[in-house]
Amino acid sequence: MPPAGEGANLAMLDAAELGQLIAETPENIEQAFTQYETKMFPRSQAAAAQADVFLDMLLGEDTPHVLAKTLTDTLDRE
Repeated sequence: MPPAGEGANLAMLDAAELGQLIAETPENIEQAFTQYETKMFPRSQAAAAQADVFLDMLLGEDTPHVLAKTLTDTLDRE
């Protein structure tokens, strides 16, 4: 996960959603998990893809140039 609190945010959201689903169907925990995973996996995949891009920017082969371009592009937009 990117160092922007995304992992902690996802963990709290996951816990809240799973808890809500279990509370709604306490007699069928498997159904609660299935519903939870249907939402969780796509959301987690998106965050993981963003983290991969971010890590490559920070630790990749061309890091100094990529970081300089990113910062310059950001400042140019302001």
